[in-house]
Amino acid sequence: MISDLLHVPAESVRIILGDTDVVKVGGGSHSGRSMRHAATVFSKAAVDLIAKGKAIAAIVMGAGPDSVSFSDGRFVSRDTNLTFDFLELAAEAARHKLPDALKDGIAVVTDNEMHEPVFPNGTAICEVEVDPDTGAVAITRYASIDDVGRCINPLIVHGQTHGAIAQGVGQAMWEQIFLDPDSGQPLTGSLMDYGMPRADILPSFKTEIAEVLSPTNPLGIKAGGEGGTTAAPAVMVSAILDALGELGVRDITMPATPYAVWTAIRKAKAQ
Repeated sequence: MISDLLHVPAESVRIILGDTDVVKVGGGSHSGRSMRHAATVFSKAAVDLIAKGKAIAAIVMGAGPDSVSFSDGRFVSRDTNLTFDFLELAAEAARHKLPDALKDGIAVVTDNEMHEPVFPNGTAICEVEVDPDTGAVAITRYASIDDVGRCINPLIVHGQTHGAIAQGVGQAMWEQIFLDPDSGQPLTGSLMDYGMPRADILPSFKTEIAEVLSPTNPLGIKAGGEGGTTAAPAVMVSAILDALGELGVRDITMPATPYAVWTAIRKAKAQ
């Protein structure tokens, strides 16, 4: 049904964001909710919009309400040879006196609350090399497969996955806040002091998208942006511990900086 609505030319669509005169309530765009939440609202609104369009088309066509149908992006009736798409019907409706229930024309307002979670799945695999003399860790290979339900735009989802992996790896390897204990002043107030992942220290990620449709929303969408972040700290630390296992290292606290790794190696050798 949404595909029928897409017969409206893209250049005729105007998306308004952040205008509280138009949308007065809402929880904002965050976490993994935006696409699956919006898609559900779109699906519900499409049904309401078509139903309202049929009622208006019946008046404009002078046809029986039950004779109007919507197919291939057009309203048609067996009682007349007139047909309208959404834009044509809106223009024609503006020239007619409509009953109070339809006076707003081709417009609907729909909301949705999500109470059912989705359960994405995934796998992350990382290979590292550790210099036992300095504690430096080199990430040599990283692969990730993420189940995002129905993937609406693979290019965007792959980009989200790559950025999410970098964020999670940064947490695992370098990022840490230090505060002055007396004043509370951050001591890592710039990128000179705060470690961040960079392109020259990350490998080229291998990512794939799995599509296991969710039963909790009309389009089967799951979260797409957080899979890479969630797995990265665990897989990074696991890879480092696997590399250091023969040295007797069994645990390491994030971030696994060279100093932290070097210290863990020294402690394991001392024991």
